[in-house]
Amino acid sequence: MGSTGVIDDRDRKILDILQRDAGVAVSDIADMVSLSVSACSRRIQKLEENGYIARRIVVLDRDKAGVPTTVYALVKTAHHADDWIEEFRRAVSDIPEIVEAHRLTGHYDYILKVVLPRVEHYDVVYRRLVKRVELFDVSASISMETLKQGLAVPVDYAR
Repeated sequence: MGSTGVIDDRDRKILDILQRDAGVAVSDIADMVSLSVSACSRRIQKLEENGYIARRIVVLDRDKAGVPTTVYALVKTAHHADDWIEEFRRAVSDIPEIVEAHRLTGHYDYILKVVLPRVEHYDVVYRRLVKRVELFDVSASISMETLKQGLAVPVDYAR
């Protein structure tokens, strides 16, 4: 991080590089941001210590992992008590095919991103979920084509 402890443009560039490929060598990153390797390494360490870098992961090829199909499930519930919400959170966390879950405003309460070996497997996931928690309505949509995908977030807003 910059000498003032505030994130600067070099830090943003480092974050951008790392979130696109965490395996890039520090020496290569240092070249890209015009820093010495030791200075670049210190900045990366500070970015980690200050929570800008939450974790480093490997992103698998979904076709090779055997889960090329994506289904989005929109969930409505009649329950909003804390204990139901916690059980729903646990159920979603326990089902590995559910890779994202978001609580929503509007007509539906939750949206789940489910990755599957094939569309027919959705019923297996659905049955596991409804065994754990009572749901009012679930509407599923199959993703026909991925137009944009990624985990990278814009770094321009980082402070």
